[in-house]
Amino acid sequence: MLTVKIVVVGGGAAGYFAAIAAAENHPRAQVTLLEATRHPLSKVRVSGGGRCNVTHACFEPAAFVQNYPRGSKALRGAMTRFQAQDTVNWFGDRGVALKIEPDGRMFPTTDSSETIINCLTRFAFEAGVIVRTSAAVEVVERTTSGFELTLKSGELLKCDRLLLATGSSAIGHRLAQSLGHSIEPPVPSLFTFNILDSQLRELAGVAVETAQMKLLISNQKPLEQTGALLITHWGLSGPATLKLSAWGARFLHDQHYQATLQINWLPNDNPEKLRQELLAVKAQLPKRSIFANCPVMLPRRLWQYLITKLEIAPETRWSDLSKKQLNQLIELLTQSRYEIHGKGVFKEEFVTCGGVRLKEVDFKTMESRCCPGLFFAGEILDIDGVTGGFNFQSAWTTGWIAGRSIAAIEPALALQK
Repeated sequence: MLTVKIVVVGGGAAGYFAAIAAAENHPRAQVTLLEATRHPLSKVRVSGGGRCNVTHACFEPAAFVQNYPRGSKALRGAMTRFQAQDTVNWFGDRGVALKIEPDGRMFPTTDSSETIINCLTRFAFEAGVIVRTSAAVEVVERTTSGFELTLKSGELLKCDRLLLATGSSAIGHRLAQSLGHSIEPPVPSLFTFNILDSQLRELAGVAVETAQMKLLISNQKPLEQTGALLITHWGLSGPATLKLSAWGARFLHDQHYQATLQINWLPNDNPEKLRQELLAVKAQLPKRSIFANCPVMLPRRLWQYLITKLEIAPETRWSDLSKKQLNQLIELLTQSRYEIHGKGVFKEEFVTCGGVRLKEVDFKTMESRCCPGLFFAGEILDIDGVTGGFNFQSAWTTGWIAGRSIAAIEPALALQK
């Protein structure tokens, strides 16, 4: 029986998962994994603050894929084959238990990304995967029998099948293009918003449990997200901000990260209900200071900032609040506006949208529709998820499918497709 020579380019989560799947399911395959740096799985190591947010506790594929601004349609079928529960089972079968946090994120019970790294490296070794570090690929060429890779060192490698799992890197995109693929231009996703309001930034550390954020777009429906919000030294962060940045990634890039943001600090109260609540406080506590008495579910410092923003003096009593000021307060609580002036990054978890166009890939196998024998997995594809374990899950899913498919046919058949 012929030996199928497989080369996986990229030693990240998707590359390792694909290499293990290929080696475990196809014992006749010779699997070599090439990592350009000296340290594979570096992104796994820093993710989740060093704990590794492996996946998310949502076990219905149709619901899970709603967390991908780009790629949800392509992933829906893929995740019926390997979804979050399969990831939990995969690691569990290999001695790594995962736990669910209140927000749905799933981490190893050890709270250490080294647990995930050790698992992947161990089972790659046991499956016979040859891992080579400091092995950067410069050029890939299609040959009559497969592929020929030229490494930075000048070394030539030949293989029957090639899997690109290089993440969102320029070299990976260049290699894919050289083999006939189109690339959606990569732009940042998952980032924080820089806000120049100095008084707001003085509230750094203040968190709001639930806020509604909207990106206002001329002549279009606003993009919006609701969730926790964190005020920082540079502006705004937190889950709602990060999700909005993901959905608005291309719009914000095109606007050079200059845009108008609207915040409803109390999305669970409609304006009329809020009006009645404030009028009730005005009637019941007429002598109390507005500044010192916050009647709504907001952090005190944020309430005082909003009152100051309206230029209401600290000594103003509720009985002195005019109808005009009441209307302005309701508007500020439900429709505060801020100008975004630039972006920050979300810790070390840099994510981009863009990559290999999804219509050029068969998601039943992860094989290229342009170049037989070429497969893809992970962030090299134009897929990106919001924060919470979704980007790792797309890596596990696409890696698992690619790995199981890559050696499923004889080498000679690949060129006849």
